[in-house]
Amino acid sequence: MTVNLTTATRLGLNLSIFLGVSLLLYLGRSIFVPLVLGVLLATVLHPLARFLHRAVYLPWFFACVGAIIVSLLLLLVVIVALVISVSRTIEGLPKSEEEWKQQYREVQQNMSLLFPYGVERWLPPDPDQSNVYRAARDFFTGSKISDVLAALLARTSEYIWYLILILFITLFLLIEGRMLTDKVRAIFGPSPDIQNRVTAAVREMAESIRTYLVWRTIINVALGLILGAIYNAANLKYWYLWALLVIVLSYVPYLGTIAAGIPPVLDALLFVNPLISLLILVIYTGIVTIEGYLIVPWIMGRSMDLNATTVILACLFWQELWGVAGLFLAMPIMAAIRATCMQVEGWERWGQLLSSGANQSLNPTTDKDATGTTLPANILTSTTPVPTSSTRT
Repeated sequence: MTVNLTTATRLGLNLSIFLGVSLLLYLGRSIFVPLVLGVLLATVLHPLARFLHRAVYLPWFFACVGAIIVSLLLLLVVIVALVISVSRTIEGLPKSEEEWKQQYREVQQNMSLLFPYGVERWLPPDPDQSNVYRAARDFFTGSKISDVLAALLARTSEYIWYLILILFITLFLLIEGRMLTDKVRAIFGPSPDIQNRVTAAVREMAESIRTYLVWRTIINVALGLILGAIYNAANLKYWYLWALLVIVLSYVPYLGTIAAGIPPVLDALLFVNPLISLLILVIYTGIVTIEGYLIVPWIMGRSMDLNATTVILACLFWQELWGVAGLFLAMPIMAAIRATCMQVEGWERWGQLLSSGANQSLNPTTDKDATGTTLPANILTSTTPVPTSSTRT
């Protein structure tokens, strides 16, 4: 029996499927978020595990465990840096009533330079007459900030459980990567053409994700070091915290970059000088512009071939589904979706819709590259450029 579907019916079915999948991802976020993080971490760590296996002659299991330990050490460094930064920030707060008043007078003077008229109405020169002064002092000297820190510590056990779960998922994926690859290929049937497309799609996903995460981390650390040195030279009060914020938030495209640039500008505006604040704003804008439009496209190239509209909408969509974790996972997830679309027959136009630049010419996918080399079977193994069904024009 043949059922003829109209365009409106197809559109309705596709929309229903999209809403159903979105609801499933939202309700199962406690499962899917650790799973996706484990897949991403396994993709990044597989070359390290392979190096330990081949160069150091460790058994494959111990090579995988060694890669996990390296990732834990790097995570420990980040956590220690964050704890030190937060503790130094709290210790740097004024201690006595006179110190709080002196700090307020400096802020009021800087704001008076920026807004010569009317600032006395909401920031009077006398701290005892300022509601802003009393609110800030009560928050940082009272129980509110202690309650915030206590709430964070109370959720530490939950974070530790998530970390253990992610590490176990990563370990199993590393150990069973080749077997899982063969099973994924077998799901789509015995057709060589289909299996070659599956291999190419998964290889491109792995390569795109690995390139993004590795180089994004390197670029973020370089940005943090450069901007931290600039903030320190400008005598910002909490320069170390703002540098660490740049490293973390730069994983979120556009939105994270904007969010990381606001605190140092406010720091300079309130505690240093309005002119220094303007200078930091100009320098920060120049550096992130060079990073976003020159360094990232040159280093990452085609692996992050996503247009800006797709990136922004993806960040909003995944943040709505998975919260803060969705913001950090949006880019690698969309890179994987784009790679899949470019390899599935009939979906190539959707892949091009997500891409930047002009449409790309579509070529049949084979299981060999331009030199005739057969594609490897393990999705986590390959580090060579991925042959795809598209060619950049």
